[in-house]
Amino acid sequence: MGSIVGEKITRLIEYATNNFLPLILVCASREAHMQEGSLSLMQLAKISSALYDYQ
Repeated sequence: MGSIVGEKITRLIEYATNNFLPLILVCASREAHMQEGSLSLMQLAKISSALYDYQ
């Protein structure tokens, strides 16, 4: 997942949190590229934090 996709997902979660809306995310796995490893891990942490606030 690149930075743009991670940012869009994070903003979607924050919007749903602020407006008390239900949120359904469907995850699909595919082969990861080693060059994107660090960026993907940063986005994962950002999304995980937003999801924790959404609880």
